[in-house]
Amino acid sequence: MLLALFQNFFRPQETDGTLLVWAKELLVALLILTSFWLLAQLVCWLLNRWGRKLTALTRNDLIDRIIQRIVPHVSRLLTILGIYLALLSLPLHEKIALVCSGILFIVLVIIVFNLIYHAFDELLKWYMAGMHEGSDSLISHQVLPIAEKLTVLFLMATALIVILKHFNYDIFSLVTALGIGSLAIGMAAKDTLAHMISGFTLMLDRPFQIGDRIKLASGQVGDVIDIGLRSTKIQALDSTIMIIPNSDLCNSALINMVRPTTVTQGRITLGVCYTSDVDRVKELLVDIARENTDVLEDPAPLALFTSFGESALNMLLLFWVSDPTVAGTVTDQLNSTIIRRFRESGIEIPFPTRTVIMEKGLDRICPTE
Repeated sequence: MLLALFQNFFRPQETDGTLLVWAKELLVALLILTSFWLLAQLVCWLLNRWGRKLTALTRNDLIDRIIQRIVPHVSRLLTILGIYLALLSLPLHEKIALVCSGILFIVLVIIVFNLIYHAFDELLKWYMAGMHEGSDSLISHQVLPIAEKLTVLFLMATALIVILKHFNYDIFSLVTALGIGSLAIGMAAKDTLAHMISGFTLMLDRPFQIGDRIKLASGQVGDVIDIGLRSTKIQALDSTIMIIPNSDLCNSALINMVRPTTVTQGRITLGVCYTSDVDRVKELLVDIARENTDVLEDPAPLALFTSFGESALNMLLLFWVSDPTVAGTVTDQLNSTIIRRFRESGIEIPFPTRTVIMEKGLDRICPTE
């Protein structure tokens, strides 16, 4: 039985000539294997050496980091490729050669796609680290795992298609089935997918970040506390939590109150009596704003005479604060100071009045303002 198995291991029958031929083929296989092993060592040495030189010429260590990740996989790839070619040169039985070459091909495909994954993963981490500088790291921590999972799924699907194609399997029916299944899932969960795609858009486009204060199209103001795949959580000024679908945020206009700068403008509108000295009123308003420690000196406060009202001269005080969260408090302080200082200075803040004149002998009442 062992003799029969040994005879089937070789293509020709065992003779002195075939032993010599087999020995030559084995020697060739060993030479191929040794050559590819030496080539793997040489390529890894060159990558390590020239990688450091390229890193020295650039402003970042991206190339060196990618090389450190892919060098072990390059070494494995060339070594397995040498084994694969050496195996093909041996006079093995057709079935044995087919099985062994198929296994080695699968291993080669796995190594190639593993190499691509590690290079892309290092590139993605470098990109996210660059986004992390001066930004909120929580968003980067959310995007990175999702991008890695999508990359793994794409590479696995591509590797599976390559392997099936190598073994002459019909992949078109598989692709068609996957396409129809994806279409059915997409139609059934179109709203959820729309929110998820919008979530990716918000994370990559970054119109706002966690901790930013934004103003929605509806006029509501709040601080962003979480950006998820389906929805974004915003804490309103009254400490309630608003959960807004991401697609609604992507398809509506909003105001980021802290970017590109946290400097926020405050406005106070008031009216003074028609007999008031406008220049004196504007000077007093600017002085009141400058006395407040939370009001910025640059840009400086500005008082404007905006219009003639029905019963007052309308004035506008513009001031700027460094943090939008204190704008309401500063407005309250300035309003309290304005009414006190106006009373001390004899400046009247009028309110609409109506005078009714009763004429004798007439049945009508003539109101005058």
